[in-house]
Amino acid sequence: MMTEVSTSNPPQPVPVPAVISPQFIVPYPMDLAVLRKVMTLQEGKFEILDLNGTVMFKIKSKHLSLHDRRVLVDTLDNPIVTFQQKILTAHRRWEAFRGESTDPKDLLFSVKKSSLFQLKTKLDVFLAGNTKEEVCDFHIMGSWRERSCVIYAGESSSAIVAQMHKKHTAGSIFLGKEHFGVTVYPNVDYAFIVALVVILEEINQDRSGDD
Repeated sequence: MMTEVSTSNPPQPVPVPAVISPQFIVPYPMDLAVLRKVMTLQEGKFEILDLNGTVMFKIKSKHLSLHDRRVLVDTLDNPIVTFQQKILTAHRRWEAFRGESTDPKDLLFSVKKSSLFQLKTKLDVFLAGNTKEEVCDFHIMGSWRERSCVIYAGESSSAIVAQMHKKHTAGSIFLGKEHFGVTVYPNVDYAFIVALVVILEEINQDRSGDD
């Protein structure tokens, strides 16, 4: 079941300033495949591929920490962004930092559940400069179970920047892996979107019986 978007005011792609780096912004849609290895404890649980099957990013886990910590790296293992769960928060807040830093001065953005109890996924995203957090800079809505979530700029439901969609394949490359797609709209920082998708999974991974 795909996330329903109003047809009376269809979502429009909007340019988004670079959150992580301008090098991850292209003037055309970017289709990515996210592979999640199932039933494994090893690093690199996530791989992000382009349409040609080329690995673009991997996720590494840092276990020797009081926080759940993940590092998004490129194909040369260069750290792009580090994100970790903030402890003792009711709304499952995650914070993302530049490179391998966890210093507050390197904070890029944070993500939290919009409300404590949810039947559907709804997350608010705040950029580092938005210290008051009165209005979110981005929000995510949809069904995580169906891998059908939409990422919007601001609080509007018309400014779409990316959309997840479930993929089914019998290809051997995907055996033992969960596979879903992400379409990143033109002029949107696709590394930022990848980081949001991974955080979305982390926030939802211990949920059962809901979407």
